[in-house]
Amino acid sequence: MNFQIEERKRGGIEMKRLVVILTVLVLSLILTQSVFAQATANMSVTLAVNTVYKITATATVPNLTISDGTAGVDALTSAVDASTKYSITQNFGNTVKITGYLSSAMPAGYTLTMNLASVKGTSAGTVDVSNATSGSAVNLVTAINRGADANQTITYTFATTASAGTLASTARTVTLTLTN
Repeated sequence: MNFQIEERKRGGIEMKRLVVILTVLVLSLILTQSVFAQATANMSVTLAVNTVYKITATATVPNLTISDGTAGVDALTSAVDASTKYSITQNFGNTVKITGYLSSAMPAGYTLTMNLASVKGTSAGTVDVSNATSGSAVNLVTAINRGADANQTITYTFATTASAGTLASTARTVTLTLTN
């Protein structure tokens, strides 16, 4: 009988231990869930990219003066300048081009050509812009792909003949337009 009382006491103690352990586990789970509880917020963000057309040219102003020729040859030595650079950025498409024109046409017998280098598009090569004005701009670079074309060279060539005579210093504004 003593043995049964001892067993009951032990069983009671074991039961109490089990209840304490279970209580601790349950409390631990509850506290753990509280620690890892989360709050969330959802937001709607509207995103867009507009069309970007940017073209710049360096401030270098070429001074093209013809002052030499060859005896017995009517064509004088052309004046060439390749110090001007241009840069573009565009995200519109692969149909973008650069056109160019002068503020006023060159006098008869005097020719101004331009050649714009390009990595992103197709250069039209050396183009005569002598008579290109705002109503008759000429293509200088075509099929320009999306992206940027930085520090590309513009080569100006001014040519004439001895037959055309002299020309007092005159200025023309060159307008480059990035367009589709």
